[in-house]
Amino acid sequence: MRSIKTFFLSLLLFGVMGQAQAQTQTGDSLFSPPFDFPIVFSGNFGEIRANHFHGGLDFKTGGTTGKPVHALRNGYISRIRVTHGSGYVLNVTYDNGYTTICRHLEAFMGDIARRVRDLQYAQESWEVDITPAPEEYPVCTGQVIAISGNTGYSFGPHLHLDVLRTQTEEYVDPMPFFRGKVKDHTPPRALGFMLFPQAGKGVVCGKQERQSFPLRPSKPVTAWGEIGVGIRAYDHMEGAHNRYGVHTVILEVDSQEVFRSIVDRFFYQENRYINSWTQGQYMKSFIEPGNRLRMLHASNGNRGLVTIDQERSYRFVYTLEDAFGNRSQVSFTIHGKRMDIPQVDHREKYIFRWNQANYLQEPGLSLLLPRGVLYDDVYLNYQMKGEKDGISYTYQLHDERVALHKPCGMRIGLRHRPVADSTKYYVARLNSRGRKVCVGGFYRKGWMEVRIGELGTYTVAVDTVPPVLTPVNPASWGRRGRIVFRARDKETGIRSYRGTIDGQYALFGKPNSINGNLVCVLDPERVKRGQKHLLELTVTDGCGNQTTVRREFVW
Repeated sequence: MRSIKTFFLSLLLFGVMGQAQAQTQTGDSLFSPPFDFPIVFSGNFGEIRANHFHGGLDFKTGGTTGKPVHALRNGYISRIRVTHGSGYVLNVTYDNGYTTICRHLEAFMGDIARRVRDLQYAQESWEVDITPAPEEYPVCTGQVIAISGNTGYSFGPHLHLDVLRTQTEEYVDPMPFFRGKVKDHTPPRALGFMLFPQAGKGVVCGKQERQSFPLRPSKPVTAWGEIGVGIRAYDHMEGAHNRYGVHTVILEVDSQEVFRSIVDRFFYQENRYINSWTQGQYMKSFIEPGNRLRMLHASNGNRGLVTIDQERSYRFVYTLEDAFGNRSQVSFTIHGKRMDIPQVDHREKYIFRWNQANYLQEPGLSLLLPRGVLYDDVYLNYQMKGEKDGISYTYQLHDERVALHKPCGMRIGLRHRPVADSTKYYVARLNSRGRKVCVGGFYRKGWMEVRIGELGTYTVAVDTVPPVLTPVNPASWGRRGRIVFRARDKETGIRSYRGTIDGQYALFGKPNSINGNLVCVLDPERVKRGQKHLLELTVTDGCGNQTTVRREFVW
């Protein structure tokens, strides 16, 4: 059955055109759609994600995998990858100056599929990366180039499509390319706002801490001094219950525009600026001094910050607009009320300045932050805690997460070494629930050295427990031609894996990183049918602890 399917897909690739047809080209040269069924999105460009912007569009595929993905116009396949993060990935460079990246695919086509599989065996690695020459895999409009799937870090079947300017590699919003294929008359909606009194310069409702409010507060919201504002809002579309990011946000105060964000483009290197622009799901309408995100625009000469210095009502109006021009407005009032603004009383040692290098030296700890990794000044709530038999002290650099724009070096000294093997130690970050999350690191002369991406709480832990490797439905392996294991490690995670069948390398992979199962699809060209085989699978965690399972099966 598999060979029939492969033959059919090969025919599609090398001559059979899908129903998607070339469109009349105008403006930026429109693309044909990637599917021959109506377009519905589960995600749009620029949505707020952890440490990054959502870089493209997520096309729904009816809750199933296996949908033919079509070329959007004439071009060539420029990169082919298999990764744990994005699954099967295909880059296509088109003749209109744009390159697309299709992620989370289920399968490649024809010669590409064979080439990838051969390289995986040659390199003995599930993850591979190929850059073919432009003349190797030309494509034309509507041609089937891949099959949609649910691979990599994917929560359900869909196609993720990025669009980049080929020359600059800048990510751009793909939505305008499909404007004629999408119906959307639903404007964005706001859910609430947040106020950010600036340290030593402003106060909100008598406090110097950020506070969130509903759009219609039950009692007056008062402020004095310098404050920032943020909005929580989402876009919506017909035919889907999903929430999307908002393309344009405009803030006016007393009929004067003070801030505008337009989420239409970004470079990959700008991704982490999202940590400066957002607070949870709130989009800030001001620019922190270390934020260089080009999609943010302040027009009041003060980075979008608002000064409340009169005892009167200030009218704030937000205009929200999506990529199709659907627009909504919300307004609220801040009442100016004269209040004392406490001055910042903080030890200079524990103030990290955004515009300079910062160094923290404490017993058993050293941390260096080069200039350019902070978005604003940080007033550290530093604490050092320790248990009598702790491997190291626990260091609270700050009482809440502060993202850094680039990873920075930190060293933690060991107080005790309960295990002689230095490879078993790792640096852990304590999350909001107090759970240890491995951030890696290595041992050197009594210290653990690591690079961290955020200010938080850190300590040193030890991992001597090997991973757990569990066969999934082994009785069906031979019948289905598919071997599946569940691999889990509670502390440092699965770092690597390797399998053999009858002593020869077997291609195990992690098709879906959400469930994390290791899967080997039996290949009749490499594993003989109709006999007993010996499988051996070894998994290794982040501290080098290993588990090996040996098991016989018949196929």
